[in-house]
Amino acid sequence: MGHPNTASDKNSSQETAAQNDDSNVIKNGREILFQAFNWESHKSNWWENLTTKIPNLSKSGFTSIWLPPPTQSLSPEGYLPQNLYSLDSQYGSRAELEALLATLSQHGLRGMADIVINHRVGTVQGRNGKFTRFDGIPMSWDESAVTSCSGGTGNKSTGENFDGVPNIDHTQSFVRTDLIQWLKWLKNEIGFQDFRFDFAKGYDAKFVKEYIEESKPKFSVGEYWDSCEYDATHCLNYNQDKHRQRIINWIDRTGGLSAAFDFTTKAILQEAVKGEMWRLRDAEGAPPGVLGWWKSRAVTFVDNHDTGSTQAHWPFPSDHIMEGYAYILTHPGIPSVFYDHFYNWGDSIHDQIAKLMEIRINQDMHSRSEIKILEAKFNLYAAKIGDKLCMKIGDESWCPSGDEWKLATSGNRYAVWHK
Repeated sequence: MGHPNTASDKNSSQETAAQNDDSNVIKNGREILFQAFNWESHKSNWWENLTTKIPNLSKSGFTSIWLPPPTQSLSPEGYLPQNLYSLDSQYGSRAELEALLATLSQHGLRGMADIVINHRVGTVQGRNGKFTRFDGIPMSWDESAVTSCSGGTGNKSTGENFDGVPNIDHTQSFVRTDLIQWLKWLKNEIGFQDFRFDFAKGYDAKFVKEYIEESKPKFSVGEYWDSCEYDATHCLNYNQDKHRQRIINWIDRTGGLSAAFDFTTKAILQEAVKGEMWRLRDAEGAPPGVLGWWKSRAVTFVDNHDTGSTQAHWPFPSDHIMEGYAYILTHPGIPSVFYDHFYNWGDSIHDQIAKLMEIRINQDMHSRSEIKILEAKFNLYAAKIGDKLCMKIGDESWCPSGDEWKLATSGNRYAVWHK
């Protein structure tokens, strides 16, 4: 699907298909996600820790709680899985996980499983000396389940290779059958309701479509993290249309059944807050990320366990965090809040984020809300969202005209008004 069909979330057969079920949360468009971990969370009994946070998460208005990978893994963080049916991990036991998921459900929250199925570490060496066999554990695949470009005897990868570990060959029907059975088990027996697909550019999105169709999660999101466009001086280019189009193409290939993290918006927003707010309006006057082309599938975020936390591969400027949240929590799309910012950066940041969420919910802002960008220059960005909300970020002063506008909240370099 190209830009012309996605600009307004209309004229899409995938959009229509995804809306056929009245219970579909993509159709509802009022999701607020919470990433409930960071890179260090495995160092404590995380499932028990999160259980104590559930009343606050529910009161704040979150809908889906993204948990770290729950399976046994060779890395403590969970991203090098081996036995997918073993849910005793560094985060806690299977019993503690099931209790956490049950408590989430009791508070009206959905648990989101981090689905790491691009790669899997074997238990036994194959013919080439690499661990490409999975003997002695459930899903006891042989080397044909591993792509030929990562040491196996399967077919060539349908996406980018994740170096250093066996990459799963999703073209094999027995692999897909086993994975679908496992996804159904996570949902129907363990209690997860939503899925987040890790390293989604590692295999063809048509397989994600099949997995969603068969396992039927209530909501899915993919991590399609691709490189942005930079000039010769390593400065981010103004035009990131090629970047967001690749994410759009991935969403489209899932049949529109999955949302995707809006890495384009993150890239542009974290440069814009440094005094380059002009970046936040594209050549057509719309938001410049996935948000501007397919807003109901754009999961916006400020940081996550990779970009921020102790890894800090691509962190949002720390003194501009609240400008980032003022943007994503007032705009269309599906905003996601990071654990560190909500719980580790002090009560003031927690309360400011919670206030922005309260305004979003009370003013009935949603993933398809209309947006009109009013200002986008060096030190000022201002926008009107729907008919009832205006916001601004940046050093320059600004307020909407008319006595009907009342200040709802404000902080360092941001303000929000409603009628």
